[in-house]
Amino acid sequence: MNKKQIPTVGFVSLGCPKASSDAEAILTRLRAEGYEISGNYDGADLVVVNTCGFIDAAVEESLDAIGEALAENGKVIVTGCLGAKKDAQGRDIVQTAHPSVLAVTGPHATQEVMDAVHNYLPPLHDPFVDLVPPQGIRLTPPHYAYLKISEGCNHRCTFCIIPSMRGDLVSRPVGDVLREAELLAESGVKELLVISQDTSAYGVDVKYRTGFWGGQPVKTRLKELCDGLSKLGIWVRLHYVYPYPSVDDLIPLMAEGKILPYLDVPFQHASPRILKAMKRPASSENNLERIKKWRSICPELTIRSTFITGFPGETDAEFEELLQFLEEAELDRVGAFAYSPVEGAAANELPGAVPDEVREERRLQLMEFQEDISTRRLEARIGKTMQVLVDEVDEEGAVARSPGDAPEIDGLVYITDGADLEVGEFATVTINDCDVHDMYATLAQTS
Repeated sequence: MNKKQIPTVGFVSLGCPKASSDAEAILTRLRAEGYEISGNYDGADLVVVNTCGFIDAAVEESLDAIGEALAENGKVIVTGCLGAKKDAQGRDIVQTAHPSVLAVTGPHATQEVMDAVHNYLPPLHDPFVDLVPPQGIRLTPPHYAYLKISEGCNHRCTFCIIPSMRGDLVSRPVGDVLREAELLAESGVKELLVISQDTSAYGVDVKYRTGFWGGQPVKTRLKELCDGLSKLGIWVRLHYVYPYPSVDDLIPLMAEGKILPYLDVPFQHASPRILKAMKRPASSENNLERIKKWRSICPELTIRSTFITGFPGETDAEFEELLQFLEEAELDRVGAFAYSPVEGAAANELPGAVPDEVREERRLQLMEFQEDISTRRLEARIGKTMQVLVDEVDEEGAVARSPGDAPEIDGLVYITDGADLEVGEFATVTINDCDVHDMYATLAQTS
């Protein structure tokens, strides 16, 4: 077959790791059906834009990307969260802004996207083209991958519109998840990043029913899933874990080295009143006590979290309460967002809107306050020896990540004498120094 005859799809993917996981599913299907994938508009017969629609800035970025694709190519299919979003008049935001797009779908819509692609760009069937590696097509480097275990969310946090776009919780069959993880490990992946909207709730919707993997029964529950993943002999990192009591069952697995001692827990605030106004799950839990218990079982545990400043009605005293929580919790990694009134979110109707400048001032104050805490946590690692995973190598050394560092959101480990290491390799290093975010190390001496 002449290569010029092969239908080519340009692909633009925006948004969070869950959107990236959707993109990977679409890319896998496209390649499996013989489509070429282009990273630019040149030569693409049409373009798929995978959008984000969570906050206003993401909406603008997505609409701009669609506009650019239309200007550069002309044939555009839109998918992702923005595709499910409507304006105050109930009109589809994408089609209102860009009426010339060929088709619009919401998130987690692989089949709908494929149907649209088939309609406007039918595939060519050829056994030498319709080949795809068993682990599928991925957007991440070869040595780590995201593993999405469920879609949607049962909670209705007042600042969030994701359930209106992605629906209620739908857990993937545990056997399918473990088989996908197995294929990824066999392909050379060294780290799996477990993601969903609410990872702790995995299996709730199916009442933790029993599935099968390798002929053995496995419950559709996070602890059993992690037990299975631990048998693959690679790093397993948990994201978006709400602090339910059931999470306590995971900490011994971390202490035993079965999964990484790392939890990404989106606490969002510390004031009970604000958490109640946010309608946060586990809002009544004593999170400080829970953190102390976790660390007593697994002292190496790294906890990262995110917080919102300037939520409607937040007083100076409640913001100070949040800072006090940070001081006592001693979280390792923290991100903060000034409250953004997302269109369609219930929180917009709450009284006591905080001025924009106050929201941002509090965000900056929180991040500055947290810097000392994060630095102290890293300083405690100086002199220790640990295993790291190498992400980059050049003549000046290697850049890696520790068990406490997720890709793209946490810190790095700079190995000054690591020029001979290879990307995707595990290395043992001694930490010599740190700054607010990163650590500096040399290869550990072997006896």
